[in-house]
Amino acid sequence: MTQPVSPPRGSTDKVPPMSELPAWRTLAARADVRTLSLLGVLVALIVIGGITKPDEFLDTRNLQLVLTQASVIGVVTVGMTFVITSGGIDLSVGAIVALSSVWATTVATQEYGFAGILFTAVLVGVGCGLVNGLLIAYGGMVPFIATLAMLASARGLALQITDGKTQIVTIDGILKLGERDSYILGIPPLVLVFAVVTIIGWLILNRTTFGRRTVAVGGNAEAARLAGIDVRRQRLYLYLLSGLCCGIAAFLLIILSGSGQNTNGNLYELDAIAAAIIGGTLLSGGRGTITGSVLGVLIFTTITNIFALNNLQSDVQQIAKGAIIVAAVLVQRRTAAHST
Repeated sequence: MTQPVSPPRGSTDKVPPMSELPAWRTLAARADVRTLSLLGVLVALIVIGGITKPDEFLDTRNLQLVLTQASVIGVVTVGMTFVITSGGIDLSVGAIVALSSVWATTVATQEYGFAGILFTAVLVGVGCGLVNGLLIAYGGMVPFIATLAMLASARGLALQITDGKTQIVTIDGILKLGERDSYILGIPPLVLVFAVVTIIGWLILNRTTFGRRTVAVGGNAEAARLAGIDVRRQRLYLYLLSGLCCGIAAFLLIILSGSGQNTNGNLYELDAIAAAIIGGTLLSGGRGTITGSVLGVLIFTTITNIFALNNLQSDVQQIAKGAIIVAAVLVQRRTAAHST
């Protein structure tokens, strides 16, 4: 008759089930430590802003402004998160936003009204994403080179279309969306669009086969291919998705500024990459988090707002952002080393 085998050291047999744990311990056990850390940083920044400039920073209009500014780059960051998770990179997102915004605000386009501007912005973004995807997935180009070429080309074409001039939007329906009268329960429409894009992005990455394939391609492209995943087609879809997000962001920027300019989207690629990195998305691919990326966007936008309210120069802001990026990468490397 065999003797019962005692559970090994470290066994969880003696740990009570989740249902028997206190509510706060259940929440802590399920929560992502990195997400909680980012939330802590964001709360700390809000406290700092409230202490240094309580009247200005905590004003409802200023908080609405922070969320509105975060919405445009936030939509771009959602698309960037998918690309980086797959092991790629997209340096052209800022230029695509600029090209989409100026192409959608030409006099000829505005003759088709609200729908014409929206459709053109999205179509141009998707078209640029298609070119990137074809060059990378089927042309065999390195993502860095292909998207760098798109960056230069899109910026040049945007400048050629505008001739260096600002294109003013005359469509009332678009201009009204940027006014306070269009806010829904005190929330700007741009923030609502950002929220919808974030939710959809989270669901796609975490709850669909497309998301699982994205992570698989980023983790090991050859293993993903042997598992039956069409790696080239997946990469094409990802750059199409990034282009789509750029087109949506361009339309939001048109609403926010009431114009189209060839300088729109300046350095968006760096901000989007930085937000994704500090949010927990690995530059090497194989892991991505939409929630972390959104928190990264909010952190950077809040920092910029605090610096502006305290009349600190923009170069100091860039130094602070650079320090945060370096710290985030070091934490990622240390975490990866401990996990191996």
